[in-house]
Amino acid sequence: MNNSAAPIRNSVVAALGGFLFGFDTAVISGVEQSIQTLWSLDSFSHGFTVAAALIGTVLGSLMAGWPAERFGRKKVLLAIGIIYVITSLVTALTASWVPFVIFRFLGGIGVGASSVVGPMYISEISPAHSRGRLVALFQFNIVCGILIAFISNYLLNGVSEESWRWMLGVQAVPSVIFFVLALFIPESPRWLMKQGLEAEAKVVLNGIGEKEPEMALQEIRTSLRHEAGEENLFSGKYAKPIMYAVGLAVFNQFSGINAIMYYAPRIFAMTGLSQDSALLQAISIGVTNLVFTMLAILVIDRYGRRTLLIAGSVGMTFCLALVAQAFYTGNFGGYFVMLCLVGFIAFFAFSQGAVIWVFLAEIFPNKVRAKGQTLGSSTHWVMAAAISWTFPVFASQSAMGGAYAFTFFAVMMFMQLFFAWKVLPETKGLSLEEIQKSLGIH
Repeated sequence: MNNSAAPIRNSVVAALGGFLFGFDTAVISGVEQSIQTLWSLDSFSHGFTVAAALIGTVLGSLMAGWPAERFGRKKVLLAIGIIYVITSLVTALTASWVPFVIFRFLGGIGVGASSVVGPMYISEISPAHSRGRLVALFQFNIVCGILIAFISNYLLNGVSEESWRWMLGVQAVPSVIFFVLALFIPESPRWLMKQGLEAEAKVVLNGIGEKEPEMALQEIRTSLRHEAGEENLFSGKYAKPIMYAVGLAVFNQFSGINAIMYYAPRIFAMTGLSQDSALLQAISIGVTNLVFTMLAILVIDRYGRRTLLIAGSVGMTFCLALVAQAFYTGNFGGYFVMLCLVGFIAFFAFSQGAVIWVFLAEIFPNKVRAKGQTLGSSTHWVMAAAISWTFPVFASQSAMGGAYAFTFFAVMMFMQLFFAWKVLPETKGLSLEEIQKSLGIH
């Protein structure tokens, strides 16, 4: 008998890597000012320290595809869990700047690998009719991790003279939980088929509630026959999915999302809020992110990826333009900037946040999915590192630095509106093999 709950259970476990991804992304916001003071970092070195993890994500996203293809998705997820445990403990306990930067970088490798393998695994373990919602669980867990990190930072602020160590070290707990649970999930049926383990793949398909497992096996078998041999991702026939993936990844970070997540308390402090108030207001961003991600998960398979992106682009452009105007005029209007940023987060979570990992996981054919996922994710992280490294340099230049940064973000979201409207295809309700056919890839 098919187990309809199995895809959800397996997807939730794999998506816990996203929780750690989100926690790691946001936890630095509570410690970045403390470590700047502790190690007397100038704005450039400080930006590098914060961006070290993001630089690691670039390497992690580039590296993850090969071991995922060679050893399987499950084993790589387990390795990611181990990386998270070790790096969270070392960064919390180190007494000097160099080991801190090195292990933040190594932790970033885990984040980058998770951004490739997590959505890849979920897309391959999920039936077509629920794939959008299940892959979006990865983003849901990211925003849960972000929210918990903001709450944790607020609660741990002031518990000792070195509260930042507690903020970083607590991540070891969910890391251990993720590793243990990942021991009990099955391998991807598509990866098993690639290894010639058809019987094992059929068992998994039956176990995950695939409505027509024999037909699914035949589709995968046919797809793999067409995909025999090594394939160059940058051959002409993959031009469309490459353009879609790279464009979406670039716009994701040019929205300014990581700058806001990494520096939320600093941004609020720039508008006149105290540190405690700034940490508390950061929680409002985390809550909004969670609520609207949940809403997106509920509707992404009904209204589609492209529709959500178009709606979100309009809202993000408007909110970011208002923030830029506030920085230009210096009239922050009490909580006006906070409300605008919360609005931006709502639109981002409902659109880009929910769509990117779903889209990257499904737009590339089976044969080059690992390579394509790697390309999209590494592009995302290169842009994230660049934005997060340079933002404190802009922020240190006075309020006008904030004005220039948010103007740039607003213009990028206006451009994304046209990209989503005129360029991106819709993929809702299609199997991975049907998406391949719709793009004219045979």
